[in-house]
Amino acid sequence: MPRIADKLLDRDEVARICRELRAKGQTVGFTSGAYDLLHAGHANFLERARALCDALVVGINTDDSVRRYKGPDRPIVAERQRAELVAALEAVDYVFLFSERRNARNIELIQPDLYVKAGDYEKPGLTSTEVVERYGGEARRIDIEIPLSTTEIIERIRSGEVGRADTTGAEMCVSLDAPPAKSSPAVFLDRDGTINREIEYLHEPDRFDLLPGAGEGMRRFADMGYRIVIVTTQAGIGLGYFTMEDFYQVNRAMFRSLASFGVTIDRIYFCPHGLGEKCACRKPGSALFERARRDLNIDFSRSVCIGDKTSDLEAARRLGMTKILVRTGHAGGDGEFEVEPDFIASSLADAARWVLDRERA
Repeated sequence: MPRIADKLLDRDEVARICRELRAKGQTVGFTSGAYDLLHAGHANFLERARALCDALVVGINTDDSVRRYKGPDRPIVAERQRAELVAALEAVDYVFLFSERRNARNIELIQPDLYVKAGDYEKPGLTSTEVVERYGGEARRIDIEIPLSTTEIIERIRSGEVGRADTTGAEMCVSLDAPPAKSSPAVFLDRDGTINREIEYLHEPDRFDLLPGAGEGMRRFADMGYRIVIVTTQAGIGLGYFTMEDFYQVNRAMFRSLASFGVTIDRIYFCPHGLGEKCACRKPGSALFERARRDLNIDFSRSVCIGDKTSDLEAARRLGMTKILVRTGHAGGDGEFEVEPDFIASSLADAARWVLDRERA
C-alpha cells in the first residue's frame, strides 16, 4: 500500500502523473474541498468517487483560501494535516494543496476525465464545468448518502449538543450556535408556498410536501456562505386553528424532508398572531428579521429574502435585501403591497442559480 508521503505531492507533479495515466488509457477523477474535520460523509463520498475512475486526485484548499470563504475561525485543522488525513484514505490516489478558491486552474493543469462533486451541486452550479467540457471531460455529481458537514459539527460543539445524536438526521438540520463574530449574509425564506406546497393553515405533518428544487436551492445557498433562516407567519395559532405543537410537528416533517440534502437551518422564526392583532413580527414587519440579525450577526445588505407573497418582498425592501418572488404558492397574487421583485424564480434552486450568477458577475 502506498505511503502517505507518496500520495501527497505538489500540483505540477500530480499533473505530470495524470498525463502518464491518461496515456496508458486510465481514467482520472478529480475533486476538491477543505476537508476540515474529516468525517464519514467525506469518506463515503471519496469512496464512491473512486469507484468511477482508475485514479482519484483530491485538491485540498490551503488555510488562507479556506479563511477567505469560511471566515477567520476556519479551518480548525491545518492544511498539511488535512491533506495527510485525506491521503491516508485507501480510496484516494493523489493529494495536493492549492490556494485558489475555484478549480479552474486545477482542472486546466490536471485535465481529469471526470470532475466530481457532491450531489448538492447541480451541473450549472459547478463553476468549472465549462473548463472541463472544453477539452472533452465530464462534470459528474454524486448524491449525498451521509448528510454531514464540518460546519454543522462545529456548531453542535459550540451549542453543547455534542452528546445528542439522531440516526434519522432530522435533528441535525437545526443549528443552535452562539452569535458569530463575523457577519455573514443570510437567505430569509418563507415556509408555506416557498419551501413546501401551500396548504391553508397547514398543521398535519403527513401533508407536508417539499417543493421541487427547494432542498437543492437551500443547500446551494449554504454552500455559497449564506445562513438559512426561515421567517413564517402562522396566524392559525392565534386563531386557534392549531397549536404550537402542531407547528413544531410540521417543522419536524420539513427537517426529515431536507435531511437527504444535508441542509442546516440556522433559525426558524414565526409570528403566531391572528390577523386582527397588531404586532411587529407579522411580515412585512421587521421584528423577526431584526432578531435574526442580532442572533446570527447577519448583514442585510448582502442578504436575500425569498417568498411567494408581496409581504415577503416588502419586508426585504424595507431592510435593503435582495427581493426574490417564487412562482409557487401565492406567486405574488395576494397583491397586498406594490413592490417589484429583483428576480422571479420558478423554484428555490432557480433562485440560487440566479444569485450565484450575479455573484460571479
